[in-house]
Amino acid sequence: MKKFLIITVAVLSAIISCKSQYEVLLASSDVDAKYKAAMEFFANKKYQKSAQLFESMAVLTSGTSRDDTVQYYWGLSNYRAKDYFTAESNFSKFIENFPQSPFTPDAQFYRLDCLYRATYRWELDQNPTRACMSAINEYMREHPSDDIHRPACEDMLKELQTRLDRKDYEAGKQYYHMEDYLSARVKLKNVLKTNSDNVYREDVLYYTAMASYHYARLSVKEKQKERYLVFTDDYLNFISEYPESHYRPELDRLYRQVNEK
Repeated sequence: MKKFLIITVAVLSAIISCKSQYEVLLASSDVDAKYKAAMEFFANKKYQKSAQLFESMAVLTSGTSRDDTVQYYWGLSNYRAKDYFTAESNFSKFIENFPQSPFTPDAQFYRLDCLYRATYRWELDQNPTRACMSAINEYMREHPSDDIHRPACEDMLKELQTRLDRKDYEAGKQYYHMEDYLSARVKLKNVLKTNSDNVYREDVLYYTAMASYHYARLSVKEKQKERYLVFTDDYLNFISEYPESHYRPELDRLYRQVNEK
């Protein structure tokens, strides 16, 4: 029991001692020691500690040859620690202060990735999505020969555009499920006017045709013939683009019913 207590005290003392050494280093003005330790923490994936050390020496190295390195690794440490909000702020300031640094292209990309990670799923506000897409497109225009980050940028753009497409499509479909068929058709038609390459194009065209059908079906008899012609146009448009669609049997059946009237 005595031996166990001695070992426990020794371990606790060692832990406290290590923590004290780190805290002393954090508060010190020894740039060389702080820089070496920060790089070691970073290499050992202890990113929160490296971020704190880089932050603590940022003022001390300002204007020196280490300035951009410290500022860049401060942002990168936060990024690797998954503190994307702080990292985005770090990289934004870095890009502004060090436009000619060899770290700048990577800082620009990591900033984009931070913006990307701050966007929301399609059901929520998509303003951050649009802002991120604008930043990515600007980066790609500025770096047309960047073969390292370009594939990741293209993947982010594709995923973000799909999110916007889903948002628009679901807004139109919501009117359909509310049985406001005229508004649904108008909204769905506008989806493709805004972006004809919407990834949900097949679904948009299907619900457009279905909205036309139900709007005609529920109309007064004098208006039905004219409005069923709109459905016919939507039906023919759909099958010309998607002749093998899984929606086709249902639309074919409705089309036959309309022509039997």
